[in-house]
Amino acid sequence: MVHDASFAIFQLVLNKITQSLAAYDAQFAQTDANTREAAVALILRQRSATPSSTDILFIKRAEKAGDPWSGHMAFPGGHKESYDDGLRGAAMRETSEEIGLDLEDSKYLGALDHEQANPRGRVLNMLIAPHVFQITGDPAFTPNHEVAEVVWAPLNVLAANTLHSTETMPMGGRPTIFNGYRLERGHFVWGLTYRILKSFFATVDPTWQPPNEID
Repeated sequence: MVHDASFAIFQLVLNKITQSLAAYDAQFAQTDANTREAAVALILRQRSATPSSTDILFIKRAEKAGDPWSGHMAFPGGHKESYDDGLRGAAMRETSEEIGLDLEDSKYLGALDHEQANPRGRVLNMLIAPHVFQITGDPAFTPNHEVAEVVWAPLNVLAANTLHSTETMPMGGRPTIFNGYRLERGHFVWGLTYRILKSFFATVDPTWQPPNEID
């Protein structure tokens, strides 16, 4: 089945996203005493000049030795702490700490299915809980030491798969091809963030088809 990109562009406006997520029953992972829990925030905004256009926020993580996600494009987020108000609260706190964006006054749109972390091919007993928020305006960000950049990207262009690309990186000492989306300034969204983004598209538009990926 060939996906009509124009359908995605028509459907993925904020009111449709809001309706889809409100009706969605997210699938949550089973946990045990050793499961590590983390959460990320998918943050959307509507462009005031073009109401049919929606942006999604990414961060570029700072380079850090020993960090499996060092330098990667990601959504704001991190590990759940004992004092967090659940995984949604963890996503909100981490967003505030990482980029200085307070989501308390944002519109909460809903949760996506939990994902499992598998950095560099290793399967961990760790779940990632994506939560979706809508903000207004063009806030100023104050990234902390964990974040190198904050990047907005056009959601509908991503959903149309025209930005699909690949990058070859070492995995287990061998060059490996990874699929992802190449943003305007060359940033490559791949791995866990790419999986979450595809899950988001499939959730808000069940007719959405993923890009033709290269093995």
